[in-house]
Amino acid sequence: MRHRGRPVCVLASGDPFHYGVGAVLARRIDPREMVVVPAPSAFSLAAARLGWSLPQTVLLSLHGRTLDLIRPHLQPGARILALTSDGEGPAALANLLAGTGFGASRLTVLEALGGPRERIRGTTAAGFEFGTTNALNVVAIEVEGAPQARVLSRAPGLPDNLFEHDGQITKRDIRAVTLSSLGPRRGELLWDVGAGSGSVAIEWMLADPLMRAIAVEERADRAARIRRNAAAFGVPGLDIIEGAAPAALSGLATPDAIFIGGGASDTGMLDAAARALRSGGRLVVNAVTLETEALLLARHAALGGELIRIAILRAAPVGEKTGWRAAMPVTQWLWTKP
Repeated sequence: MRHRGRPVCVLASGDPFHYGVGAVLARRIDPREMVVVPAPSAFSLAAARLGWSLPQTVLLSLHGRTLDLIRPHLQPGARILALTSDGEGPAALANLLAGTGFGASRLTVLEALGGPRERIRGTTAAGFEFGTTNALNVVAIEVEGAPQARVLSRAPGLPDNLFEHDGQITKRDIRAVTLSSLGPRRGELLWDVGAGSGSVAIEWMLADPLMRAIAVEERADRAARIRRNAAAFGVPGLDIIEGAAPAALSGLATPDAIFIGGGASDTGMLDAAARALRSGGRLVVNAVTLETEALLLARHAALGGELIRIAILRAAPVGEKTGWRAAMPVTQWLWTKP
């Protein structure tokens, strides 16, 4: 930037706009001031060696980022090309795969692609024993999962037992309806207030890699649990605010949607949420107590929106037979800010 107005040459490996410095520079410098001459990216070189179709392959950068980001992409039959940070990256990735039920996955480590020290080796995640690996490497993964592998469904409403929780969790059936009401759109920001286990915020972020969320939780033990869940589901970017709402909401980035699953026991919380939303933003509140339901009925009468009741019954043993047992019904209010 100091040399602006003079000829400046920036040398970067591969395609500078594919996990490269080009996009960083373009945020500060008008593209009309730039002449870009891209070379094949590591992904293109790897696909050329393997004969893989890039549009049908997950392209993921784990360079300087946590390996947990790969977890949502571990779908049986998927192909992944992952950049790692250093020579230890392939072994660490193999350990993660083997530890989550994907030990049979085929790994191909492509080192120093396009140079005189290029080397390509293959093994399984469970059998990884390569020793020294060049720091410049790409790992190609052909995902194969065992029956107990931790595969994350693409649909909302993931099983409750995948989450670490103490009972304070929006159950899977209610969570699926809640996410539908929140209506995630690419790149939007959610506030999950009274987050409990963080399940709603986590599934919101799983909807798209550009989704953002802030989980607000008063209890320190639950905030720590949310952090562990976020890592286990491959969304370590979930922002966690430890504090009591509405005070803890002060200064946070303006949300596109707010979910209140806990803490809506008085009008103060609802007022704060309504003020914080941008125009067109969605507020979804779930109530299980009569007191909170009364608040939602009053808000619906005053502001409109949608009001629904969700009742779930599950089959359960009744003596030697089977019958229906009802879960506590949930009243949900959905309001879009004018």
